[in-house]
Amino acid sequence: MKVSEFSQRFALSRRDLFLAGGAGAVLALSGARLASAAPAAAYSAADFFGGQRTRAVVLSPSGARIAVLEQLGTQEEPRGVLDILDAADPEGERRRIELGKLTVEALEWANDRRLLVRVAIKQTVPGRKRSGSNLVGPSLTVTSRRILSLDHETGDSVVLFEGERQRMRYSFDLGRVIDILPDDPDHVLMIAWEMGGVMGLHRMNINNGKAERLERGNTATIGWQTHNGVAVLRRDINTRGTMETIHARAPGETEWRFVRRNRIVDAPDFAWVGGGSAPDTVLVSARAEGEDVETIREMNLHSLAFGAPMQARAGRDVLYGLMDARNRYIGAAYYGDRLEYDFAEEGLAAHHRAMNRFFEDDCDVHLSQISDDRNRFIAYVEGPREAGSWYLYDKTARSMTNLGSRYALDFERLGGCELLSVQTRDGATIEAYLTAPPGAAPGPLVVMPHGGPEARDQRGYDRQVQVLAAQGWWVLQPNFRGSGGYGLAFAQQGWRRWGERMQEDVEDAVAQVLRDKGLDAGRVAIMGTSYGGYAALMGAVRRPDLYKAAISICGVSDLPDMLDWEKRDDETPTKEIYGFWKKRIGDPDADGPMLEAASPRRRVAEIVCPVLLVHGVNDEIVPIVQSRIMNRALRAAGKAVEQVEVPDAGHADWEDEVEKDLMERYVALLRRVFV
Repeated sequence: MKVSEFSQRFALSRRDLFLAGGAGAVLALSGARLASAAPAAAYSAADFFGGQRTRAVVLSPSGARIAVLEQLGTQEEPRGVLDILDAADPEGERRRIELGKLTVEALEWANDRRLLVRVAIKQTVPGRKRSGSNLVGPSLTVTSRRILSLDHETGDSVVLFEGERQRMRYSFDLGRVIDILPDDPDHVLMIAWEMGGVMGLHRMNINNGKAERLERGNTATIGWQTHNGVAVLRRDINTRGTMETIHARAPGETEWRFVRRNRIVDAPDFAWVGGGSAPDTVLVSARAEGEDVETIREMNLHSLAFGAPMQARAGRDVLYGLMDARNRYIGAAYYGDRLEYDFAEEGLAAHHRAMNRFFEDDCDVHLSQISDDRNRFIAYVEGPREAGSWYLYDKTARSMTNLGSRYALDFERLGGCELLSVQTRDGATIEAYLTAPPGAAPGPLVVMPHGGPEARDQRGYDRQVQVLAAQGWWVLQPNFRGSGGYGLAFAQQGWRRWGERMQEDVEDAVAQVLRDKGLDAGRVAIMGTSYGGYAALMGAVRRPDLYKAAISICGVSDLPDMLDWEKRDDETPTKEIYGFWKKRIGDPDADGPMLEAASPRRRVAEIVCPVLLVHGVNDEIVPIVQSRIMNRALRAAGKAVEQVEVPDAGHADWEDEVEKDLMERYVALLRRVFV
């Protein structure tokens, strides 16, 4: 099948690189800056929501070619294209393959000739008419995903699972490849829901689209991890999507054995990295009993025992493990001043430092692919003023080539960010990120505590932050005690200190910034999502003298009620989810007065600033009732409050168009209070 036939079937700079001509421009690794023209006008909020252009850049297994996936056209008339480049001449002519009227999402090389393109197709499913009635249910818009296997030399293509319509007819997502199988160039492994509502693992022929089922999970199974093409870990999930159960099976065994339960949304401490040094070992990142930091280590599939940490940093949890295309371990990623790697291979560190210097040590340089001869690297680069771009680093040529960018945003019109060391009132030290508006003129300050709370902010591109900075506002993101990423001991310092120490750390960061940057203490607001939404509401309670507005997005407002909901909805045999939160928030039986005092809903009389509450109607992480009861309490107390409920959305997972409208609403409120 030709690409055009597939399309018809599914109709239902760095500043140097920008000034040198954008994608395809090559510069020596100097990082030199060129003089810029007069400052351009500030971006509007809507400017940050243009569609993503480049979706993926991938290096072929041999390292000889590069494929670039781009989304052109409009949302109403999408156009997907695929460009093929000679890796030895990245500035040379690109050979373009038109994919047609499709929304493209992801790209991988299956082998040196075939590419796998994931596409999304939006379809309207009509409502059903009841028997003997004129009532017709509402139509629904659903997104289905498929994988197109494309021979880039001939243009021939096949849709994977195309011949499995009967067995897969109820599955909207047939677009998940989990293993490329480098030693079997004609097949990949994929997972997909089958009839009966269970997940299947399939060995897929990329030449004809035919599938062979290898595994069939139970009703809770959401996927597998494989080593040398063999399923060795199985992941089951609870109905809320917050806790996964891991099972393991060594090659040659028939029974799956329980390994552990793992949080997905909050404070996960176990993750797959890749295959180990032997068929019966795998690499995982995990925090073993009694250890402070999460590290990468081998796990034996027979004994389920962990090996010693392979690379560890005091006070820093590992982010992920870096593997090459042949599943060989390259190193561990950590977040220090920016993204850093501890490499297992000698010599790679110097090249990563060279890439960082090219971006003036201002960005996170993720190594997404490395050629087998370690000469060519595809780097995904992101930073406060870099919304995401792909580069080819050629070690021999000592050059960086910009291959594509997610968004058409000029980094000179974005806000710069600095890492702060904040001294707290009790003598501790925390980190915070402060983003200045373009030009860094004094102005209002917006405080944005992160969610989790055992997550953390990093010094990367943050669309919410940049929208606010474009208005001339400063944005502060403190990693208060209780945050994740700094080891278990740091996170534990926030346990049972909601509404108290964690809020104090935020307040101390605000005070230091106001003092050191000379900002207006009379124009400060606070906003956040999830735990950050709670912190915004509690900030309005504790500091009515400081905050002029509070924006809570999917936030918690009543701790005893939230704990009761967690207890009632906990499906685990030993109430592990409820135990997780009781340990971190507090025990309702022992800590009742403390939990009530730390609940904004019970202290609305102390709030004086306007409050905006935003929540997804289908939120399974923080139920929407948390915003509804806060809204009722504020209104009963005669306070200024507005509530926005987002239909068909969960925990802040709304579409770009919805997010754009909400950001414009946030900006409008903040403009009013900052006057």
